[in-house]
Amino acid sequence: MAVVAEISGEAPAVENPNLEMKSTAEPEFNVQNLVDMFKKLNPMAKEFFPSSYKDQTQKSYQEISANDFLAANNKLLAIDNNSFNRRRRNSYNQGRRRLNGRSFRAQRENSVRRTVYVSDIDQQVTEERLAALFSNCGQVVDCRICGDPHSVLRFAFVEFADDHGARAALNLGGTVLGYYPVRVLPSKTAILPVNPTFLPRSEDEREMCSRTIYCTNIDKKVSQIEVKNFFETACGEVTRLRLLGDHVHSTRIAFVEFAIAESAIIALNCSGMVLGTQPIRVSPSKTPVRSRVAHPQ
Repeated sequence: MAVVAEISGEAPAVENPNLEMKSTAEPEFNVQNLVDMFKKLNPMAKEFFPSSYKDQTQKSYQEISANDFLAANNKLLAIDNNSFNRRRRNSYNQGRRRLNGRSFRAQRENSVRRTVYVSDIDQQVTEERLAALFSNCGQVVDCRICGDPHSVLRFAFVEFADDHGARAALNLGGTVLGYYPVRVLPSKTAILPVNPTFLPRSEDEREMCSRTIYCTNIDKKVSQIEVKNFFETACGEVTRLRLLGDHVHSTRIAFVEFAIAESAIIALNCSGMVLGTQPIRVSPSKTPVRSRVAHPQ
């Protein structure tokens, strides 16, 4: 029994070291394995992200996508609105131009119906005398004699207040005015209106018009001094002269005011004379030469 007891007592003593070694080795093996396993893992794998984070990311992505879509949609809507407004403005402007064009053509056609063309006018006949002849047919709005004053082939346009006067004026064809019978036909063109602000406003300005001539087809190289010397040499003293021109037309025009009305009448005979390199055209002026208004500095 004692032996058995000793053996049995020693047996645990022999077995315990093995158990301790075994228990000590196993934890070391397990920790090393875990370290090796952790080294092989991918920390960015989706398995390591919680489902809540995944839902939040997907939600944020959807919100960003929705915001981008709304921003892009609003931008497209703004572009479409701008394009629509631009087209609407262009359509409005085009419509207004078409309306103005139609209105202008209607006014012009109405003016043409109220105008007659008179030819074979004697060189001694004035616009006042011609207008007095046609005033029996209706109210004369405007009368313009054109052409070379030295020629019997002068012509005129007479505009009435209504087309009834123009139709009645056609019956005056063949009427002797001066030394020749005039021809009267319906006009194909309207008289270009004179700016009302340029017309005489008083008796003094009407008297100024009687001393003023309108000269056209003036060579651009001719200076104002040369125009003044030309008319003073041929007609008389010039009190005022206005030489006008631009970069569009090849010639210039001038309004020449003389000291006396007789000089203006003499100046009408200068039509056809060469001034510079061009033959000028001279006719009575319907507007006075006003003094220039000094603009404040």
